[in-house]
Amino acid sequence: MSFEIVKGINGFDKIKSGVVATIGTFDGLHLGHQAILQKVRRAQEEMFLLPIAITFEPHPRVLVTPDSPPLLLTTWEEKVKLFSRYLSGKLMVIEFNHDIMNMTAEEFIRNFLVERLSLKKLIVGYDHAFGKNRSGTINDLTELSKKYSFELEIVEPVIISGKPVSSSRIRRLMAENRYAEALTMLGHSYPIAGIVKKGINLGKKLGFPTANLEYSMRKMLPREGVYSCSLEINNRYYDGMIFIGVNHFNPSAGISIEVNIFEFGEDIYGREIFCYPEVYLRENKKYGETSELINQIKLDKENVLRIKSRGESRNAC
Repeated sequence: MSFEIVKGINGFDKIKSGVVATIGTFDGLHLGHQAILQKVRRAQEEMFLLPIAITFEPHPRVLVTPDSPPLLLTTWEEKVKLFSRYLSGKLMVIEFNHDIMNMTAEEFIRNFLVERLSLKKLIVGYDHAFGKNRSGTINDLTELSKKYSFELEIVEPVIISGKPVSSSRIRRLMAENRYAEALTMLGHSYPIAGIVKKGINLGKKLGFPTANLEYSMRKMLPREGVYSCSLEINNRYYDGMIFIGVNHFNPSAGISIEVNIFEFGEDIYGREIFCYPEVYLRENKKYGETSELINQIKLDKENVLRIKSRGESRNAC
């Protein structure tokens, strides 16, 4: 079965054969989310059901807590890329608006999942809650499963260092500059999607041309500095190094993302690419002379090549 994106519940005709579904924001698509999707695949195979993952865009907290929405571990483009790895079936994206926000869990399940999708099994995480006033707690869902005759499966947390993996925990780790630990809990490389835009061409003048990314301002970035990285361009993977931070030769640009792609010479202005920062190399420093910067970049590349040759970096796949 192939992976397909469906926009809204109206993207489906009424399904008679029945579905196995999971619901969530899935920010980061971390190890806990992956455990849920593994259960969905198992139910798909054992019960011959159509697998559907239902998610919301924008992040619900944009409306629920508009003064303090979280930075995203995964933008929509990045989330789709990850879902295509872990889900064989339908990814339904529902616009999160005030109508959805004020809908109770029972209304959502009855009107959409049961009546339209013929829900046979719902799989959610141990701490799942959705609907108006978080009315879809595990206890409530248990009662609804009896009322509407669908099977409910609760997936236990993935525990690392004595605590459950969660999106909020990963955000805290990144905010504390504990990027390697965050990657462990994600269970995959950290994607940063962006459109390649024109820069000041300093990298090219220094002998290390860079692709400058226009990225989402709601994206949570790793700490400023230089990293080894992998890149995905037109479904092909490349090695490189990535700079995240204020370019001291162009400080007015704010936080920049600049990527030097090894063994690459194509014109990719205007294209979307996916970057995966891997191993943190060094902090962002200001250099008085360009010769100092050139020597440092040469050293950075040597370190990246050594890291890659030892297999220390994390693959983007």
